[in-house]
Amino acid sequence: MTHPMSVRFKRPGVAERLKAEAAARGESTSSLAEELIDEGLRTRRHPLVVFRDGPTGRRAGLLGGPDVWEVVGAIVGGDVPASERVQRAVELFGTPAAQVGAALGYYAEFTEEVDAEVAANLAAADEVEAQWRRAQGLLAG
Repeated sequence: MTHPMSVRFKRPGVAERLKAEAAARGESTSSLAEELIDEGLRTRRHPLVVFRDGPTGRRAGLLGGPDVWEVVGAIVGGDVPASERVQRAVELFGTPAAQVGAALGYYAEFTEEVDAEVAANLAAADEVEAQWRRAQGLLAG
């Protein structure tokens, strides 16, 4: 469902920069504005989370650290006792416990989004491994 809204920019140059960035990305001004507003609102709720471009599109990451999906994928589930998972992530990623907590807080609010990133990256890793195994089979043959 769409919700039409009129926006007036008071700060000089904002509308021009928005239009230029949308044109450079090949998307509509409305689409880019919606993305930036959504990301800005999320960042206000989760200040240690930033958004970055990548092969799978825009995704949440930790300020100066790994992507949220990486942290979540490493510590949710698995064979490490729940009481040790945050410390494991601190050691694994070399990031402060506060950032691991920020990743978990973001995950709690946007679970489906992060789960989709984890699943997409697992699928990509499986495909790369399958290609490697096929190549190894060709060499052995």
